[in-house]
Formats: sequence, C-alpha cells, structure tokens
Amino acid sequence: MKALIVTRVSGFVPQFEMNHVRLLQQMGYEVHYAANFDTVVYGKDNSRLEGTGVVCHHIPFCRSPFSPKVISSYRQLRQLIQTGGFDLIHCHMPMTGVVTRLAAQSVRRKSNRCVPVLYTAHGFHFYHGAPFKNWIYYVPERWLARYTDCLITMNEEDFKRACTFPVRGKAEKIPGAGIDLSEECARCIRNGSDGARNGGHMETRQAIRSKLGVSETDYLLISVGELTARKNHKQILNMLGEWSDNTLKYVICGTGPLQEELEACVSEKRLGNRVIFAGYCKNVGEMLDAADCFVFPSLQEGLPMAVMEAMHAGLPIVAKKIRGNVDLIIDGKGGILVQNGDMTEYRDAIRKLRGEKELSIKMGEWNQERIRDFSAEKVVNKMEEIYKNVSST
Repeated sequence: MKALIVTRVSGFVPQFEMNHVRLLQQMGYEVHYAANFDTVVYGKDNSRLEGTGVVCHHIPFCRSPFSPKVISSYRQLRQLIQTGGFDLIHCHMPMTGVVTRLAAQSVRRKSNRCVPVLYTAHGFHFYHGAPFKNWIYYVPERWLARYTDCLITMNEEDFKRACTFPVRGKAEKIPGAGIDLSEECARCIRNGSDGARNGGHMETRQAIRSKLGVSETDYLLISVGELTARKNHKQILNMLGEWSDNTLKYVICGTGPLQEELEACVSEKRLGNRVIFAGYCKNVGEMLDAADCFVFPSLQEGLPMAVMEAMHAGLPIVAKKIRGNVDLIIDGKGGILVQNGDMTEYRDAIRKLRGEKELSIKMGEWNQERIRDFSAEKVVNKMEEIYKNVSST
C-alpha cells in the first residue's frame, strides 16, 4: 500500500507530521511526500527527512493562488497521482489543499478508482472576527468538501463550521498535532522550590539564561513563532518600548520575512539589551524552561503547537483571546487571555503574573495537567481510527 502526503513547504511534515508518517508506515503504507523542497520552513534544509523511509517528490507549489505556477504544480501533482498507484492521499495547508483535491478528483473521474482523500485544516482562514478578505477562502473550502473523504479540523469553531459543509465523507476533530508527553518531565514548574527542579535541570535553566545574557533576577518573556505579521511579535516590542524596565527581557524563537523589520523596531526603541532574537531553535523545550512567562500575541491560529509546548513546560500563558487559544487555555486558570490585544492589556497581564508568583505556579500546574488531553498518543489513536475508516469505505 502507498500513501501520499502533500504540503506546500517541505519543512511541514518533519516539524508536525512525523507521528502520522510513522503510523502509516506501521499500518503497512509506503509513505510518499510531495512538497516544494526548494521552500523549507521550520528548519534550514531537508535533512530531517533522511533515514525516515519517506519517498520525496518535488513539486513547485506556490503560496499565491494567482501565480502562473499554480497550473504547473497542479499538472505535475495530477501526473504523480495518476501514475503513483496511491491508496490514500492526505493533504495539508490551504493552497495544496485546493490543488490536491482538484487533481485527485480529476484522476478519479478518468480512472474511476476511488482513492480516499483527506484534508487537514490547521486553521481555516475564515473565522469569527476575521477580516472580510479572509472569507474569500470560504467558497472554495466549502466547494472542495465534496471531494474530501475526511475533513479534519483542530478546534471547535472550525469543526462546527466543517460539519455544515457538504463533505463527501465526514468531518472530524483531532487535538492538534499532538504534544509528546513520553519524556519524564524535564520541564518543571518555575517556582525554584525544593523538589520543583532537580539539580541538573536548574543548571540547564541557568546555562540557557546565561547564554542569552539574562540573569536569574530578570523576568524573561518568551515567544515562539515565525517572524510574520500574523504572529504579531511587534505588539510586544511596542509594549516593551513603553515599559521602561531593564529587568524585563524578551526572547523570540523563530525566523521569517519580518526579521529585519523587527530588528529595526528593536533598534529604534533602544531595546537591544532587552530583546533577543534566538532564531530557529531545535531546543525549544530548554528555551521555554529558561523563561518565566510565555507571550503569544498571534492574531490567527488553528490549534497552536507553540502554546501546547509552553503548557507542557509549565509556563503561564499570556495570549490573545482567539480561536485555538481558547481551546487550550481557560482564562484565569492556565493564563490570561487578552480581549483586544492592545499594549495595555499585555502589560497589565504580564505585570500581574510577575507580581503574583503563586498564581503563575498554579497556572503552570494547570497547564501541565490540561495538556494531557492533547497528547501525541491521543492524536495518533484518533488518526489511526480515521485512516482505517476512510480505507474501508
């Protein structure tokens, strides 16, 4: 048996989908992966796919639906599906979700071979409160549901909307990409009390902070995410620019097209000794463990893995009250969800957590318990059920 996974960029599968790759392989599938291997996100190269047994197919997918490359990528993917002899197709990301389902349906009509097609929506572009322009995606998503044997969503808002679509198969909801809880908790609640950290773990925290130029008396905020407008890191930089406190530091883990713009903002606001650009971090867990509070100003999410990792690390969360975040965090229990996302709200929330250490500890404990509902094991079990169901129809 052969399964084809399709994403626009090549870093997506090794970053988020390797548990599903291994699941398919355990189920007897030879896993193939079609992506634009010239566009690597979540890493610098494609080396993480080496030794995985995944068969790779380069197709020059593009992001813009108006690019002339769309037709070329569609034809190449259609040819791959036509000749590949796949028994299951699973696509991700909006643009490749469109191209893959159209290509698969075209092959289906000509060959009369009914290969199940799954599409995972990691967060519909249209959502409650989304800009009007985002709703142009609603029509194609609703239309393409009729070519989808399983429409997989990750949050309650998207799931409810998907249930109204004319899905050829059915809509399902999974608890995100899944967080690995198998390791013994090297991530402990950041209270510094006896038993909260073992000696080696404390040394790791100190070592990371030392490398970042952050002392133990500093209060360290951390964000994880691409440097894009959607992730909205600039809002926190603006807040820091208005909050004169040299003991309040901010580390941003991630890379992206706005790096130069954000660095210019830091320079303009004279925040060079308070803001650290850590780049793409393979040791995100250690970076989180060195911090005191996770800040997530993102404007749009499906079910954010970054928040899930921060919850596993036992950090209190300050984030905007948006879809995805509300599926993970209950305001006042796991963190503080700000309503409008203005600088004052973030400042007040951070000031509250910094001043109430016991509250931060309780929030971190709540998050570590809550995240068990979003474990990789539960996601894999649900995906195995989905794969088996679509394969048997």
